[in-house]
Amino acid sequence: MPRTTLLRQLLQQRHLTMHEAFAAQYERSAVRLAELDRDSRLASLQVSPRQFDRWYGGELLTLPRPDACRVLEHMLGRPVSELFSTAYADDSEPDLSAESHGRGPAPRLPSPRDDDENPLDIVARTRQLTASNADDATLSFLGSSLKGITSRYEQDGPYVLRPQARQVRQLAHTLLDGRQPPRTRRELFRLAARASGLLGYMAVNTGDFVLSEAYCTEARDLSREIGDLDTELWASGTLSFGLYYAGRYDEADTCAATAVERAPGHAQSIRLLANGRARALAKTGDRRAVEQAIGQALRLSDLHEVPVGLTSCISFEPYGRARTLANAVTSHVALRNTAQVLRDAEHIDDLVEHSASSWSRSLVRLDVATALLQQRTPDINHSMALGREALRLCGDTPISSVYQRSRDLHEQAGPWRDHPAVRDYGDEFRTWSSQPAALAMASSAS
Repeated sequence: MPRTTLLRQLLQQRHLTMHEAFAAQYERSAVRLAELDRDSRLASLQVSPRQFDRWYGGELLTLPRPDACRVLEHMLGRPVSELFSTAYADDSEPDLSAESHGRGPAPRLPSPRDDDENPLDIVARTRQLTASNADDATLSFLGSSLKGITSRYEQDGPYVLRPQARQVRQLAHTLLDGRQPPRTRRELFRLAARASGLLGYMAVNTGDFVLSEAYCTEARDLSREIGDLDTELWASGTLSFGLYYAGRYDEADTCAATAVERAPGHAQSIRLLANGRARALAKTGDRRAVEQAIGQALRLSDLHEVPVGLTSCISFEPYGRARTLANAVTSHVALRNTAQVLRDAEHIDDLVEHSASSWSRSLVRLDVATALLQQRTPDINHSMALGREALRLCGDTPISSVYQRSRDLHEQAGPWRDHPAVRDYGDEFRTWSSQPAALAMASSAS
């Protein structure tokens, strides 16, 4: 005999005892729940005749799959632990016991536990708490996607890779709207934070500083929520990076300094000191603080044994020594420490020239070109030649840092505007900056 469950009783009351009628109602409920929970997977759920027979007959050893349970609860308004438990007759139901037919007392049915310890309910609740809409394969896919973006960034640039980073962020956010156990949820937070951080970095490179600030703040707050200090400090460094190129130098320094205070000995503090503090302080003219920040960054580099070469600009790994020195060069340019600029640039020249980053090669050339104009006896020809090389290296993938420094070089060469080399550089700069992406950066800067 089939077991009389609450599910069976409710379906009888609603005249849903045939598979076709039940399936139609179930599928409508699945579509509604998919819209309410913003979980598109639910909309495609269906029930086979065999499944319906097992549910209706109470022939279950375990509860249905979690998604099916969600739809049943939405459709019938009762927890699945009750739906598949045995229904007990109440006073309104007809008395069909043997006692009413003169065959002696019917066996007494066990009453529900007063302490509410229904074993099926306990099992169901455990399954709900440990259910997840993101398995290890999904997490691995998201992680490998982010690694792929960082590894290809200096070759493909922000305009090519931004759509993929947006998709990763969107998928992570969609999954976070669902249910996961703590381990999986923490990893989704970390992946979402890093996707936002990458988008924030790309927004700086494309000159959209308002968007960058929003993305980086999201990345910092999500990583802070799960205690992921490494990503939090990286996001703070990128936030400072954006404030610097937006011309908000005091805020850029404060942002980086606050993050360094959180973890002064952390490897991520190398970037915060060299890229965040030193460059911003140099724009304010604080020579002593710049030297202190650069010195602290180099000491941390020795402590953590970071790579000697030029690490990727967008990498989540700690800054390599060459990239720290490249940032020191930029700081010394702002302070007009010409001799120091030329010494440091020569020291890292071989590492920079053999790196995969055309942007880094371009930026170092622009720094050296500016320093050559700052000398007591300016070397105009060499400076302008380096400027033209920098524009050609960047080619048709302009980023805001190259745009700003090439524009600044053009302005600083103004006193020699009649010099043939300066005119040549000016012509090439105007052509290069007429690209749509560069025009957008010019509009943002203005």
